[in-house]
Amino acid sequence: MTNPPLRPFHDVWLKPRRVFRELSSTPIGGFDYLLAAAQGTVNWLALARGESLGKSNSVLQIMGTALALGSVAGVLSFFLMAEVYRRLARSIGGEASRAQIFHVLAYSGIPMVVSLGLWLLTASLVGEPAFLETPSPDLDRFVVLLLDVQFATHVGLVLWSALLQIMGLSEIERISVPRAFGLCLVGQLVVAFLAVVLALLVDGVQPP
Repeated sequence: MTNPPLRPFHDVWLKPRRVFRELSSTPIGGFDYLLAAAQGTVNWLALARGESLGKSNSVLQIMGTALALGSVAGVLSFFLMAEVYRRLARSIGGEASRAQIFHVLAYSGIPMVVSLGLWLLTASLVGEPAFLETPSPDLDRFVVLLLDVQFATHVGLVLWSALLQIMGLSEIERISVPRAFGLCLVGQLVVAFLAVVLALLVDGVQPP
């Protein structure tokens, strides 16, 4: 009995190992870049909420910046993360290529990409309050409930993406799930450290 045709955007939710196994022989393609850009946009929108940018920026400004800068940051960060993961995996017997890891990063983030639609819908309904860390006390209760549900759903989808990424790394690196979890955790810490160093360097070269 032959396997049904692969549908990566559908199958990755519950069959991540098969998806990443069948994508492992393909080069980085357009869908990888689109998924990376979308995830970068989502991360930028979450950051905008964490910094309460809705107090000083319009929804259009926040969305425009997220699409323009967040998408580029998403693609660049994926190349950085793929290289970091590749080097770390080599030290524990991993064997995946940079392209294979990029596939995992891109397609495991499909749940996160779904949350992009929720961000856009919520922002279109409530406006700037969608990007406030703490809603105003005089905000309508229904709006507050909507924002809470939207953000809780976003967190759930991010966690699902993290689980898919761990399963994907386990499959392509041919390591156990616990070791893949450790690889993912250490890789995120290394990337976060590099991001902080880069931010300090950029801040240091800015004129007073």
